[in-house]
Amino acid sequence: MANEEALIEIRKGLDSIDNKLLELLDERMKLVHKVGKIKAQSGGAIYRPEREKSIIDRLDNINQKNGGLLNRSAIEALFLEIFAISRNIELPENIGYLGPKGSFTHQAAESRFGAMSSYVSISSIKGIFKELESKKIKFGVVPIENSSNGIVNDTINGFTNFNSKIVAEVILNIHHTLATTCDKIEDIKKIYSKDIAFDQCRKFLNNFGLDEVELIPVESTTKAAKLAANEPNSAAICAHVAAKLYNLPILFENIEDKDNNKTRFFILSDFENSSSGNDKTSILVKFPDEQGVLVKFLNDFNNANINLTKIKSHIVEGDSIFFIDFDGHKDDENVKRVLEKHQSSIKVLGSYVKEIKDI
Repeated sequence: MANEEALIEIRKGLDSIDNKLLELLDERMKLVHKVGKIKAQSGGAIYRPEREKSIIDRLDNINQKNGGLLNRSAIEALFLEIFAISRNIELPENIGYLGPKGSFTHQAAESRFGAMSSYVSISSIKGIFKELESKKIKFGVVPIENSSNGIVNDTINGFTNFNSKIVAEVILNIHHTLATTCDKIEDIKKIYSKDIAFDQCRKFLNNFGLDEVELIPVESTTKAAKLAANEPNSAAICAHVAAKLYNLPILFENIEDKDNNKTRFFILSDFENSSSGNDKTSILVKFPDEQGVLVKFLNDFNNANINLTKIKSHIVEGDSIFFIDFDGHKDDENVKRVLEKHQSSIKVLGSYVKEIKDI
């Protein structure tokens, strides 16, 4: 009885705190609404990753000094959702992503813009770049690379042909499920999925004898789930969210070959970020046909104490270009000097808050 009375008192305390939280959140949203009016007049961007990072850094430091129970990941999870809701109140804007609904790109978009935002499913990466340029969407979310499969060619081609800016990166852990209406694995006669997903789950398929069933590539893992949900003796390799979307029972979770399977996504828009103090910059470089030009270029970065984190060669319309990431912001003095020296060869794609060194 005493324990029950103690629980009642604790719950009253929790209810009181929840009431205060609601009042404070409502107060925050009223201020956000005022900010939105000002930005609507000035044309300012509502998504400022560097500003969000500085808020989380400040709150994390306060929490550590006070010995709080929340770690940084918990603070990020709470406040990124608050930021997403705030943006939707501040100035609702369309966010385009490589569809369909339930795709990994959709998940990456929701991780930054929240569940309340206005999302537009676009069927191709080129289409996202085109709709950004036409202003039909304010933000676009595209994959740039996977830890198993490398750089996404269509995204590099988009950067070559359009002028959208990278404003943020998102790193998503990629987990695949085997989902099916079959009760037993031996009843599965065909499996639908995206070709990349088949490659990422090859060991699982071999271990369970599923490499001998018909493997049917489709445009997306979400479409695979839709097909498998309506076809007896079939299955899908798909994301957990795609299986849930079509009420397709999951037989096995996390069937990918590599535990650290990650995909990196870019959030694109039409503005540039200010420096956050922890930035990364991405560029495309097309060198003139001269001997030793790449070595000289890399030496200039080294001499300027700029840390290159990625350099990938790529062929676009018969020309060799390089996709390069490095630590720092394009407006940092040492970076500016190198970029200005090679400005005829460089296209700056954007400077943004660094989420991870590399994948």
